[in-house]
Amino acid sequence: MIKRFKLLIEYDGTPFMGWQRQERDPTIQGEIEKAITKFCGETPTLHVCGRTDAGVHALGQVAHVDLMKPTDTYRLRQGLNFYLKDWPITILDAIETHETFDARRDAKRRIYLYRIMVRSTPPALLQNRVWHVRSPLDVQAMHTAAQHLIGKHDFTSFRAAHCQATSPIRTLDSLSVSQVGDEIHVVAKAPSFLYHQVRNMVGSLKKIGDGTWAPEFLKETLELKDRTKAGPTAPACGLYFVSVAYSEPNSHPV
Repeated sequence: MIKRFKLLIEYDGTPFMGWQRQERDPTIQGEIEKAITKFCGETPTLHVCGRTDAGVHALGQVAHVDLMKPTDTYRLRQGLNFYLKDWPITILDAIETHETFDARRDAKRRIYLYRIMVRSTPPALLQNRVWHVRSPLDVQAMHTAAQHLIGKHDFTSFRAAHCQATSPIRTLDSLSVSQVGDEIHVVAKAPSFLYHQVRNMVGSLKKIGDGTWAPEFLKETLELKDRTKAGPTAPACGLYFVSVAYSEPNSHPV
């Protein structure tokens, strides 16, 4: 009998060419699917809540997979982690779920974190895990500007040119900017995001923070619906997929 399992996954995206399986390069999906094959001899497809780019990290990514081999959630989690031990990927939890659960389509809210380290010296311990900016940034101006993006809008100005979404309309539930030690944290919450939307918003917020733009300019940028008018795409290394919320009873908490 086929059983569907939901996996809660943590990973450092640095050594991978993103989530999606590729023929030659290492990816998160590819390595987890190899671990599943070693664990149970099956070759299933792992379906993820949100694909991440090369260099992007995850604290609570969610994916589902169908397996025929009789197993329990503890053995599945432990077995996959054993076969993943050479990669910076950890299966934090495995939950048996109903056969119609879909990690992507059933998601109600996704949360991303972007980390900017602001100091004159480069990071040693957090290399490839933060965007290092040497000059001070005005956090309050960044947060004020971010509020212009909250709500339902056409986010064409913050959408990658090769985004495959059928519509640029998205609803941003919240976007906060705060100081945490020598880091600035940008937290974005929404039901879904366009390709590169978070990184493009952060790139524009950085221009607010360094004084290149006034906070009000972000509202104008949004209304122009022109990607060339917004800021650059922030580096992948500072972005983290934090969590996803589902309405089902056994969903992982946000």
